Amino acid sequence: MENLFRLVDHEDMFSRRCIWVNGPIIVGAGPSGLATAACLREQGVPFMVLERSDCIASLWQKRTYDRLKLHLPKQFCQLPKLPFPQDFPEYPTKKQFIEYLESYASHFEINPQFNECVQSARYDETSGLWRVKTIATSGSNRTELEYICKWLVVATGENAECVIPDIEGLSEFKGDIIHACEYKSGESFSGKKVLVVGCGNSGMELSLDLCNHNASPSMVVRSSVHVLPKEIFGKSTFELAVLMMKWLPIWLVDKLLLIFAWLVLGNIEKLGLKRPLDGPLKLKNTQGKTPVLDIGTLEKIRSGDIKVVPGIERFINGYVELVNGEKHDVDAVVLATGYRSNVPSWLQEGEFFSKNGFPKSPFPGGWKGNAGLYAVGFTRRGLSGASYDAMKIAQDIGQVWKQDTKQKKQRTTACHRRCISQF
Repeated sequence: MENLFRLVDHEDMFSRRCIWVNGPIIVGAGPSGLATAACLREQGVPFMVLERSDCIASLWQKRTYDRLKLHLPKQFCQLPKLPFPQDFPEYPTKKQFIEYLESYASHFEINPQFNECVQSARYDETSGLWRVKTIATSGSNRTELEYICKWLVVATGENAECVIPDIEGLSEFKGDIIHACEYKSGESFSGKKVLVVGCGNSGMELSLDLCNHNASPSMVVRSSVHVLPKEIFGKSTFELAVLMMKWLPIWLVDKLLLIFAWLVLGNIEKLGLKRPLDGPLKLKNTQGKTPVLDIGTLEKIRSGDIKVVPGIERFINGYVELVNGEKHDVDAVVLATGYRSNVPSWLQEGEFFSKNGFPKSPFPGGWKGNAGLYAVGFTRRGLSGASYDAMKIAQDIGQVWKQDTKQKKQRTTACHRRCISQF
């Protein structure tokens, strides 16, 4: 096999190192990539993990705010084959989750190739193999590498790149502008008027954190949003929804969730938060929009400590003009405008992945493509969805790997017997 790809690559061998990988390449060392690697390890399949950053779970380690906790109970967030430590709280902190992921990688002997950014990946019809080109960075040195493998697992996730909205005048705004991925704490915003653009879980939680650090946040709510209590009658709302889904149709579960939300939170439309026409679970399944779980933000909105404002028209001379004509002085802007997949920028393939960087097939069928291509962590169902993908992928590759290994052993044994008979 090594001779094969060396012949194929004879023209560019002088400019690029070419490396055969005996097993799948996993692109991304976040929770999805780690889960897949662990499941492959259990199947006895060798693998290589490529990670552009210098650590595992770089989104969690470098692009999340300090006060972050898991919004769902830990049993819905643990990865396959290794549960959270028993002494962890029901909602682990950011630090605890990172500790869990690091122990997970250590337990399953997962050692990614760090600081190695995939530039392109394409399937070579001639050889029937994947060609993955990367740039490895070490200090000021940059090395071009090319890997050849039979299987490619895309584990770069739904949140690979931050989304920066195109708002008129934003680039000329004189105050601080940061994306939520750069936000750590509201401490540096104390006493400032901060505009938080976005009202998802991040926008809500950052607004609360700013308020708790004596800033004056205004949260931009452009469209409708579902806000649910984090817990209902002492039980996780998500856990309750999962339980009801076992027995009831989704439309009825949605209706019950909204009744419970009204009982616990009251009428949120009075606060400037309009609910969508579709229920929270239906919206999650069809459009991938996650409902907001309230952790105290609504209380601050009711008290006036957090202001809810409509969409932005433009920024002019240090103030923001809203779509309703109001103008507000602003000292800083935090863009809680979400993330997107970056798969189309490097994967040269058009059948399995769509232009938005997600598999074309919906859950639960979006984990397997053609010619040894797989995707993990694109289900819009959080860590439980990623775990499902990881187990399916490892079982699928493991089955082929064991068959190939068995056939090689049989050929070796047969050859050995013929050699003996000749003597």
